[in-house]
Amino acid sequence: MRSQAIRYLILPGWQGSPADHWQSHWERVLPNASRVEQADWDQPDRAAWVTALEHAIDAERTPVILIAHSLGCVTVAHWAGQADSDVLRRVRGALLVAPADVERAGCPEPLTGFAPIPRAMLPFPSLLVGSDNDHAASPQRALAMASDWGSEAVILAGAGHINLKSGHRTWESGFVHLYRLQGLVEESARRRA
Repeated sequence: MRSQAIRYLILPGWQGSPADHWQSHWERVLPNASRVEQADWDQPDRAAWVTALEHAIDAERTPVILIAHSLGCVTVAHWAGQADSDVLRRVRGALLVAPADVERAGCPEPLTGFAPIPRAMLPFPSLLVGSDNDHAASPQRALAMASDWGSEAVILAGAGHINLKSGHRTWESGFVHLYRLQGLVEESARRRA
């Protein structure tokens, strides 16, 4: 993987990621990083978000690593279940941070159109990072999503929703998880070779 160009696609969740969110910081500091832009961040439409992801991956022929947060994680799972096979092959892996449990009681109404959460295994390596005090997904639900998706899982202590409200601006320590994902991608490539 290190010998070929990799593009990082940042997938924010509901309401997007403002300039001081860690995803925006990563977009600025990672080489070949760009954001999947959505037409409406406040009233997300599942079909539109999945289509935007498909178009963003298809826009170039470069291999891609997805870096998703919250509703972006659920978007990845929906997309993977119906993606064009040629586009799907370009995704090398996905870092899934603080996935939103859109099936939970009290889930904000704009997110409910993303339920049910796909349970199929993702066809590429993935690493899910959750928190033991995330209002959007309990650690048990985060682990269940990781199990369904075939993701390696990490549950952080006291990290909240891993966003601005929980103090995650640059989230430099999060790069450890990105490097771990890249290791999983390399292991997977060696097994296939």
